[in-house]
Amino acid sequence: MAERIVVDPITRIEGHLRIEAEIKDGVIVDAYSSSTMVRGIEEIVKGRDPRDVWAFVQRTCGVCTTVHALTSVRAVEDALGIIVPPNAEMVRNIMEGVLYMHDHVVHFYHLHALDWVDVVSVLSANPTETSRIAQSISNWPKSSPGYFSDVQKRIKRFVDSGQLGIFANGYWGHPQMKLPAEINLLAVAHYLEALEWQKEIVKVHTIFGGKNPHPNYLVGGMACAINTDNPGGLNAERLAYVGQLLQDGKEFVEQVYIPDLMAIASFYKDWGAIGKGSFGNYMSYGDFPTAGYNSLDPESFKFPSGVIKNFDLSTIHPIDHRESTEITEFVNKSWYEYTGGDNEGLHPWNGETNIKYSGPKPPYEHLDMDGKYSFIKTPRWKGLPMEVGPLSRMLIGYGHGRKEFTEIVDSALSKLEVPVTALFSTLGRTAARGLETQLVANWTVEFYNTLMSNIKNGDQRMANTKKRDPSTWAKECKGVGYMEAPRGALAHWIVIKDGKTANYQQVVPSTWNASPRDPSGQMSAYEATLIGTPVADPEQPLEIIRTIHSFDPCIACAVHLYDEHGKHISQVQNTTTCNA
Repeated sequence: MAERIVVDPITRIEGHLRIEAEIKDGVIVDAYSSSTMVRGIEEIVKGRDPRDVWAFVQRTCGVCTTVHALTSVRAVEDALGIIVPPNAEMVRNIMEGVLYMHDHVVHFYHLHALDWVDVVSVLSANPTETSRIAQSISNWPKSSPGYFSDVQKRIKRFVDSGQLGIFANGYWGHPQMKLPAEINLLAVAHYLEALEWQKEIVKVHTIFGGKNPHPNYLVGGMACAINTDNPGGLNAERLAYVGQLLQDGKEFVEQVYIPDLMAIASFYKDWGAIGKGSFGNYMSYGDFPTAGYNSLDPESFKFPSGVIKNFDLSTIHPIDHRESTEITEFVNKSWYEYTGGDNEGLHPWNGETNIKYSGPKPPYEHLDMDGKYSFIKTPRWKGLPMEVGPLSRMLIGYGHGRKEFTEIVDSALSKLEVPVTALFSTLGRTAARGLETQLVANWTVEFYNTLMSNIKNGDQRMANTKKRDPSTWAKECKGVGYMEAPRGALAHWIVIKDGKTANYQQVVPSTWNASPRDPSGQMSAYEATLIGTPVADPEQPLEIIRTIHSFDPCIACAVHLYDEHGKHISQVQNTTTCNA
């Protein structure tokens, strides 16, 4: 008989996620993914000026920082027929590229690495041997025996104090932890370095967007004026500083992140056969335009678009975000109601975010699989579940035969001595994130060079103000904005009537990956990829955490909950004062 275990909450993610798994003979035979938080951003923006919506929907998440704003302004620009200047496109690309570098590095070291790295074993490591390993795989300057000895002493102080601090509550000593102590010491040292590095790279967002998180965007371009001689604008000094930050970021990715990723992966090659899932469908919307976001040339996107079905890399299927039968969302297993019935799928332009469902809500014991069990809707592409994220992007680039993708993927497979089928796994998902970070770091420098070349050639345009006046808009129009957020395919659909937002729908990466079953009983990615996973100790389900973390879950946050009478369930008051 299967034993059901509950992991709630899943930690080291953004948001609230519950996983229930049924284990039989040490293997997961069924799994259920549930978000126990509700999001109402789509309802909040109804009736608002479309030009302001980006500032609201950007607050969907405090981790993704820019992606919802960028997707929103693209949706409005699509509806109004606005084409942004090349400089604005490059600045947007740079800011997005910085997010990729920051987000993926932070995920690897601070969210996911501790699933593979045993911090406590660092105490038994030989710092001299760690130094030798570090110097054999990278030219990173911080690699002396003394440096690693100092890190080891810092960890020892944590342990001796009886408090591991940021390293508390890990599954240290778990039988699935396979790294030698010296590799663990290397990873922990770079964990600490990454904490320092990540606060530097985001300065690019403050230079172009005024702040981080949630930098400023603008329908029609970017709200940062180029004036190379004026200290109040984007002058030569600030632009040069951006270039230096991007180069520093590229070096950290190439000399720290990638070598560590490959070193750790080499001890976990068995995970190239775990977390595959059953459907083998992967989707990417494409992103990082080089000839304009509105260009019809798919080759102008650094990340190509398309769909892979049933693990078949030889055929890439196109995507149409406007076609009503392609992308639809279901709520048959979600705590929402559709006016036309819960078993029908709605295209986002006709989508509803109706939270009036009055049945059973989040459980205290087990989920009810026969009823509704999540606040996440269930999206489908032509009726099929899709996995989105770094693995999807790398597979689709690889399937397209793009040289940049084939070279970096084949090189990694060769170094790890694993077949291409190992990509369809928890290990493949984790490796793909690192490989694409290396690609994006290179592209971001390219975007910066293009921006500087435009400026030197006299082009300082940063915004297109035409068509921003509501008096010029059609009485009714609609648009879609899409991009590849670090966690996967993201799109916003907007309907504008009489100059106001009439309907707005977001389908985010974790909607695709973390959603419950659809009316046909098909699982989404989280649930499907857990099936067949061995679990050594149900009391310490590290294996579940590894696969779920390989997606980098981001469950949209910052919402208000009300009871059926419209009263606040809880309220948090900030009593901090500032005398500045």
